[in-house]
Amino acid sequence: MSLKRRGDYFDNIKSVKFLNAVTALAALAQETRLGVYRLLVQQGASGMAAGEIAAGWGVTPATLSFHLKELAHAGLVKARHDGRFIYYSADFEAMNKLLAFLTENCCGGDPVACAPRAAARRATKDRSKQPICKQRIHSAMNVLFLCTGNSCRSILAEATFNHLAPAGWRAMSAGSQPTGQVHPRSLALLAREGIPAEGYASKSWDALPVTPDIVITVCASAAGETCPAYLGPVLRSHWGVDDPAPATGTDAEIDAAFAEAYSILRARIEALIALPLDELKHDRARLKRELDRIGSVLP
Repeated sequence: MSLKRRGDYFDNIKSVKFLNAVTALAALAQETRLGVYRLLVQQGASGMAAGEIAAGWGVTPATLSFHLKELAHAGLVKARHDGRFIYYSADFEAMNKLLAFLTENCCGGDPVACAPRAAARRATKDRSKQPICKQRIHSAMNVLFLCTGNSCRSILAEATFNHLAPAGWRAMSAGSQPTGQVHPRSLALLAREGIPAEGYASKSWDALPVTPDIVITVCASAAGETCPAYLGPVLRSHWGVDDPAPATGTDAEIDAAFAEAYSILRARIEALIALPLDELKHDRARLKRELDRIGSVLP
């Protein structure tokens, strides 16, 4: 490093931008804050209420409040009031400024140039050889219903969506920690409703046949889990539904718990299908708003 560049470097250390970057990186150097921030980035501009974040990430409201204050102090998160609720969202402008600062002295400000050409060629070659099952299929809109075990709610949603969906839309389901088998009561319920139940299985989100365009989480724990990197820039929404699997009591009472979960999911799926889907395919912001709104629909 030349004397001039070394001097410029140390002058940069004293700059406000440098100090802001230090504050932001320090805020993210904590597991819970990093997880919450990634969740908000995935959620997009619509943001999430504090209660949704706490449920999704599995922290107490008091703990979440502390971490949100740290992220807000670092300029990474902003809040807006909507009636009685406060919604938090990632500040994407601040995130872009941080990334720009970190790369402004990298290869003359061109981060792409920092990658060795051989590695870049190798990456391009690897992508071209990617199995077709992992490539996005653009002829259809693929919806993934995601939960932890993939044995009850996500299976009910997948089967119901595919039973009702118009041409060009299809659903699949997966779990972050699949149980390995579909709950028998889920299959029995689908049969009673006249919905084909053959071929459905509890499977991992690492074994999807195609990359989804939309990911809808249907259980509280899954809402805080990070999607695998290959999912890319998917739309993400949360349709929380109580898990019927732990239900106890008489057969009728347990069946009622499954029926309630099914009726909620069906009402939301019908609300989605009733939208002008051909228009919404090309309006991601509006589709995101509609998906989030539908997440509170009840039968």
